[in-house]
Amino acid sequence: MADGIILERAGVPTAVVGTDAFRGAAEAMAQFQGAPGYRFVAVPHPVESLTEVQLMELSERFIEEVIELLLTRPKAE
Repeated sequence: MADGIILERAGVPTAVVGTDAFRGAAEAMAQFQGAPGYRFVAVPHPVESLTEVQLMELSERFIEEVIELLLTRPKAE
């Protein structure tokens, strides 16, 4: 989360993706970084045990959300 916010502040379009198990931690980090409400994509946890095929399927499920973040993200202040 912090890296995404820092990159966006530097002008780099970013879409942060994390698992839903870490939603609270991600939201806390956004608050700490001065970007409360920072939008990110939360995918189902866990991902480390998924096969390559399953990861591709998961990516296909969430790609539209990632694209939306990249195209509609307001600049981080």
